[in-house]
Amino acid sequence: MTADPRTRRQVLQWLAASPVLGLASGLADAAEGGASATELRAAAEALDVFDMQAAAEKIVPPAHWGYLQSGVDGETTLRANSTAYSKWQLVPRRFVDVSRIDMSTTLFGMQVASPVMICPIGGLRAIGPADGDIGVARAAKAKNQVHAVSTQMSDKLEDIAEARGAPLWYQLYTTNRIEATRQLVQRAQRAGCAVVAVTVDLPAGRNTVTATRLRRTDVRPCGACHQVGPSGNPQGGMATKPMFEGLDTQGLGLTSPSLNWDFIRRLKDMTTMKVVIKGIEAEEDAALAVENGADGIIVSNHGGRALESGRGTIESLPDVVRGAAGRIPVMIDGGVRRGTDVFKALALGASAVGIGRPYAWGLAAFGQAGVERVLDILNLELRLAMVGCGARSISEIGPRSLKTA
Repeated sequence: MTADPRTRRQVLQWLAASPVLGLASGLADAAEGGASATELRAAAEALDVFDMQAAAEKIVPPAHWGYLQSGVDGETTLRANSTAYSKWQLVPRRFVDVSRIDMSTTLFGMQVASPVMICPIGGLRAIGPADGDIGVARAAKAKNQVHAVSTQMSDKLEDIAEARGAPLWYQLYTTNRIEATRQLVQRAQRAGCAVVAVTVDLPAGRNTVTATRLRRTDVRPCGACHQVGPSGNPQGGMATKPMFEGLDTQGLGLTSPSLNWDFIRRLKDMTTMKVVIKGIEAEEDAALAVENGADGIIVSNHGGRALESGRGTIESLPDVVRGAAGRIPVMIDGGVRRGTDVFKALALGASAVGIGRPYAWGLAAFGQAGVERVLDILNLELRLAMVGCGARSISEIGPRSLKTA
């Protein structure tokens, strides 16, 4: 049974005011809201990713905040992505020599500092105008983490690749025109991308209720950050995105409802990059991904922004791992807010664990330094989880590290 938050607030206020207990007035604020009650003066002051969230919310305008934060329909899936992690508990182990912890891992021959991945978010200049994709790339390089950049990036791919260096992954929307897709893929390969992660969880639109409502509250002229059409409505179309420079975007769509498994074979024919499918959630599809030549899978529901399934990605992970049967790496994103979430996903069979909104909060609040701080926080929490569970390396994290709640 969940306590009424109003009652909780009243208790905290009473404790803070009690002359007998003598608690500092800031205690209630700290217990109630973290950084929402205090101002962060520097990225280093953030103690968890929620501190960054609170700082970012004060800065990002309503329309852009709605774009970043919202899910679809009633946002059941958005919430499930985070809350479903509570269905598993860590199993502490004792008398294990944990004086040396190795968090490094290797993906497609590329060694990185930890399994924490930076997943693609489009339009990052709307969230962090000063640094954008370049700031994220520099943070990923500084911390040696996998970085996947969105087709809807705000900065030029070549500039991002120069800022990041290897390994850079490119997230691909399939489009509805194969020649346009080919040009996007070939440009990514020329820029030095090693992996193409093709998004398949958004075949035919979505119903973003919260984002639409927040956009209505934003009184700024849309032309301040978007091109505006004759009707006065924003044109956030592909023609304004750097990745589509030189392409005929007339009638071009980001996705295609007629997509089938043949697309993976065609994609592999047009590139030497590793092909990862982003958006697999079912055991059967995982098996088919292997059969059709995929080099990897990312379990994803587009951050709760595609189908209102009500199922968190961590709940889908065991099915997908079973379908892949160890033949290709399985990664996951969606709802990761703690290093313990990363640990749980690894224990359930993930090879890497992606974050989205948390690093965007850091970017909005403090630019590159904010992204770096978010990575530091999650990696510290992951390290402490490994120490407490007696896992000295990523390979020692397994099903026996968990119990169902």
